[in-house]
Amino acid sequence: MPRFEPHPDRRPVLIAGASSGIGAATAEALAELGHPVALGARRVELCEALAAKITGNGGEAFAHRLDVTDGDSVDAFVTAAEAALGPAEVVVSGAGDMTFGLIHEMTPAEFGAQIDVHLGGVHRLVHRVIPGMIARQRGDFVMISSDTANHPRPRAGAYPAAKTAVEVMARQLGMELEGTGVRVSLVRPGPTMTGMGTTTPADVLGPVLEDWVRWGFARHPEMLRASHLAGAIVAVVSAPRGAHIQLTEVQPEARVLPAGS
Repeated sequence: MPRFEPHPDRRPVLIAGASSGIGAATAEALAELGHPVALGARRVELCEALAAKITGNGGEAFAHRLDVTDGDSVDAFVTAAEAALGPAEVVVSGAGDMTFGLIHEMTPAEFGAQIDVHLGGVHRLVHRVIPGMIARQRGDFVMISSDTANHPRPRAGAYPAAKTAVEVMARQLGMELEGTGVRVSLVRPGPTMTGMGTTTPADVLGPVLEDWVRWGFARHPEMLRASHLAGAIVAVVSAPRGAHIQLTEVQPEARVLPAGS
């Protein structure tokens, strides 16, 4: 069994939802800073390809299947990752997907499945990882939220409800962990171009966008890139001890208008 000594420049990172989007971009950004990264997702083949890319560029990476809706899968991922890289110093909980729809038309099973991924999945990671962080008196646990938590959008299904619950859980957990050396942080993205929801058929997505415009959620057409959120996450977990960045909201910048317009 390898022996890993704590070092401020080597903080093992566990990323849930690392196969694409924000998780993948965050893995690359943290690996570039010298942190070993464990990549977890159901699409483990994409995690393996990303791990190979990171190691090919001189970084340290490990890939393992992870389904955050399954407690045994979460335990297996964390156990394998910590055996390979050392005790987790940073966890980024960003696994999830999105099913658009009207709340009253979603079946209880569909609604519950979204809650289980976005809220239950975060808690499974918290339950598995936080006790070890408390014992070591150090750690960063970052939850990826959404601006739909404070500005719910029509036809977003269970997603806004789940993300609102995640934010409440994070605030409560932060109070419960005060003085332990473990920091819980929220990163709240605005509209972001990721793979989540991009497989939605046009006949479903059309009414979604129409309603968003009608309710004022499309002031301009610009969207964030995954790399923008990765930069925010890097800033959060890189805050020196003694500082705690609790909530970071990132919104897309509007295109600069021509002078005089």
